[in-house]
Amino acid sequence: MSDAPERRELPGLDLERLQRFLAEEAPTLFDGPLTGEVIAGGKSNLTYIVTDGTTEAVVRRPPLGHVLATAHDMGREHRVMAALADTPVPVPTMYAESTDTDVIGAPFYVMERVQGTPYRTAEELNPLGPQRVRAIADDVTDTLVALHAVEPAAVGLGDFGRPDGYLERQVRRWRKQLDGSRSRELAGEQELHERLASSIPAHSDATIVHGDYRMDNTLVDANDKVTAVLDWEMATLGDPLADVALMLVYQSLAEFAPHAVSTVSQATGHPSRAEIVQRYGEKSGRDVSHLAFHEALAFYKLAAILEGIYYRHQQGQTVGAGFEQIGESTEPLIAAGLAVIQDYSAKN
Repeated sequence: MSDAPERRELPGLDLERLQRFLAEEAPTLFDGPLTGEVIAGGKSNLTYIVTDGTTEAVVRRPPLGHVLATAHDMGREHRVMAALADTPVPVPTMYAESTDTDVIGAPFYVMERVQGTPYRTAEELNPLGPQRVRAIADDVTDTLVALHAVEPAAVGLGDFGRPDGYLERQVRRWRKQLDGSRSRELAGEQELHERLASSIPAHSDATIVHGDYRMDNTLVDANDKVTAVLDWEMATLGDPLADVALMLVYQSLAEFAPHAVSTVSQATGHPSRAEIVQRYGEKSGRDVSHLAFHEALAFYKLAAILEGIYYRHQQGQTVGAGFEQIGESTEPLIAAGLAVIQDYSAKN
């Protein structure tokens, strides 16, 4: 009987083709036949762990059947993480990248497998105790400060986005997204859009913006330190407060969208919104007085994303746990954004 590892069929990843590619592009990475497993997939990019029995690596590719490359841009993810390799921002080492769809049927890249936990729920954090929960949350904030301190041009990302007009484009983009998923009236949506469009503040200095920053898009080690920031598919150059606001809104979403979001902020010891804002402001040296606008925009963005999932589910185009209830969250998110922007407008 052969002792060779079994080569299981993986959806979207031909291991033999991958191994031939890596023999040319990263010849010292593996020594032997590869096996693998899918560790994340579906509506976002597909993630696999592959191994020769000794060394492990991670492969990322777009979702199966996806045709809009700009929405799941492998080159973009690879480029930003490669650029951040020698900065204080923890990212995996990049091993290889392919834009040739003939290898596995889609663009992909191969990176280091970093050890750590992507904490998503209060139930995962609470056994650690309040001091460790606070330490982890603080390091997640400090890692965002470190990202926003990187000078884009100094790491070869000076042309990674168009920071001028970033906020105006975000307001237009998410309105367009909602229009493309419109199947019902959404109370308050028009007013929220109009208030956002008429209240856009002057943006901060342009930085690298992650675009989807939250605790479960980081890996945390046993010493309660962030070992890697992952999921860079929405990264660009823009206003750093957009990242801060989205992180804060994600942390408040259990009240609005319990089927779709993290509950880490409910863990005992997790800092409050005010404490996070104070820490970010002090460590970054940035003015956070316009943060409420960014939070209202973040509520609008997430409402658009959830409404899109609801629309596709209603059309039979996507399935997933909780998707049948996800449409119930859209109007509460819009209402939360309205409350924030009304308060912001009254003070400015």
